[in-house]
Amino acid sequence: MCVNCDSGILSRRGLLTGGLALAMAAPLAARASAETGAAAPVSPDEALQRLMDGNARYVANQPINTDHSAGRASRAQGQQPFAAIVSCADSRVAPELIFDQGPGELFVIRVAGNFINEDGLASLEYGAAVLGIKTILVLGHTACGAVDATIQAIQDNTLPPGHLPSLVNAIRPAVYDAMAAEPEDLLATATARNATLNAERAQTTGPILGDLYAAGKLKAAAGIYDIATGKVNFL
Repeated sequence: MCVNCDSGILSRRGLLTGGLALAMAAPLAARASAETGAAAPVSPDEALQRLMDGNARYVANQPINTDHSAGRASRAQGQQPFAAIVSCADSRVAPELIFDQGPGELFVIRVAGNFINEDGLASLEYGAAVLGIKTILVLGHTACGAVDATIQAIQDNTLPPGHLPSLVNAIRPAVYDAMAAEPEDLLATATARNATLNAERAQTTGPILGDLYAAGKLKAAAGIYDIATGKVNFL
C-alpha cells in the first residue's frame, strides 16, 4: 500500500494501535492540507453530498475535473482525500469519473464484488485515522458478475475453481438474505444487500472505524452504480 506519511512520525505498529492512530489523525491531516492546498476537512454529511453532486455532474456530462495534470507537483507532497470508495474491480466502474473528482480526492479500494475483508478494513482504518476521510461509500453496480457467480454457485451447489471460492464465500451472506425475500430480480436485490451489509461493517467495526462513527466523525453509505445511465442510486 502506497502511503504519503513520514515513517518517522508514524510506524506500522503505531497505525494498528487505535488510540495512537486517532491521536495522529488531526496533525497529519492538517499537514496534508497545508502541502496540497486542499480544502479543510468536511463533515461526513458534507462529504457524501460532494459525492452526490459529483455524480450528478457526471450523469449530465458536465464534469469540472478534467485537467488531471493540475496540482501534480503539490500532490507529490501529500494527500487528503475526503471520502473512501469501496468499489468492484469491474473495468466499467471508475470512481473518480463517476463522482467527478480529481486525483487525490478519493481513497479507492477495489475488489470483485465490492466486499470488505481484513485487508479492506485495514485500508479503511488508514484512510480514516491518518488521511482523515469523512465518509465511506460501498459501491455496487448493475449486472455485477461477482454477485451473479455467487448466486449460481449457491443455486448449483458448486464452487468455481482456483481462489474464486473465497470471493463467493464473502458475498454469500448477502445472497442468502436476498433469497429469503424472494424478490423478482434476485441479482439486483443481492447486489444492493451486499453493498448495505458491507457499509454496515465499515462503520461498526472497532476499534478505529467504530470509534470514529460513534464520535460522529465518520459515516458509511451504500450505493448502486447503473452502468447504462451513469447514475448512482444511494441506498
